[in-house]
Amino acid sequence: MNKAKRGFVAAAAAMSIWGLLPVYWKQMSGVPAYEILSHRIIWSLVAAAMFLSIRGSWGKVSLALRDRKVISLMSLSGAVIGCNWLLYIWAVNSGHVLQCSLGYYINPLINVLTGYVVFKDRLRPVQWAAIALAGAGVLYQIVLYGKVPWIALGLACSFSLYALIRKLADVDPLPGLFLETAVLAFPAVAFLTWTTIDGGGAFATEGVKISLFLVGTGLITSIPLLWFVQGARDISLVTVGLLQYISPTLQFMLGYWVYGESFSSAQMVTFTSIWVALTIYTVDSINDVIRKKRGTRD
Repeated sequence: MNKAKRGFVAAAAAMSIWGLLPVYWKQMSGVPAYEILSHRIIWSLVAAAMFLSIRGSWGKVSLALRDRKVISLMSLSGAVIGCNWLLYIWAVNSGHVLQCSLGYYINPLINVLTGYVVFKDRLRPVQWAAIALAGAGVLYQIVLYGKVPWIALGLACSFSLYALIRKLADVDPLPGLFLETAVLAFPAVAFLTWTTIDGGGAFATEGVKISLFLVGTGLITSIPLLWFVQGARDISLVTVGLLQYISPTLQFMLGYWVYGESFSSAQMVTFTSIWVALTIYTVDSINDVIRKKRGTRD
């Protein structure tokens, strides 16, 4: 298998795992979201430390720790991704997988808008049209039913903010994961200690299955991240952009066909507008890459 094919398989596998995460969280539906989050933080820290040791990448962590700006940004990104994880886990186990799917469909367009606001990126008319169409779809649901899809918007905006902070910090993904979870580790350990003293806590009290799933949150967080980073290095950005739709599509299929969540006509309009917007945006991005390649050859 050549480098490009290997990269495609790795990135697609990472996106597939992220798309199937609701199945994983559902195995612990009886465990409070705060507790699952705390275990995810702690075991992700352990997994990141293990992979850093295997790769001999501790020097990158040491380098980051010498920069006060990086430390501040990683502390902030840790807080943001912690909120994103908590919302996602709670939403899945509360029967809102479809809204999670919607959030991660919206996310690429929020990223484009963030680039325009923060980095003054120039948007092509077609990109503006895609963003406007997606916004109209969300607005339709709000006006018709008076319900704001706050879970979807919360996930999309928090992940876009996280991506922005990580871009500003300029730290590789694995050292970044270690630093973020290290920041969150103390409150996570404190929370789990308190729940144990208080007589609660699922770990080692709810059976071997739940305990193993809680420990596994570290690997289910770090392994897809490593695969995605490796894959993204070996394939084009256009391919990466197309693969990113695997995750929300799998979530949508799980929410609708496997978990039988209700899907109203208003939701259909919202999803359809965003699917069309993403199609427009993706086709325009591909055409832009083709135009640039032709310009380079000319």
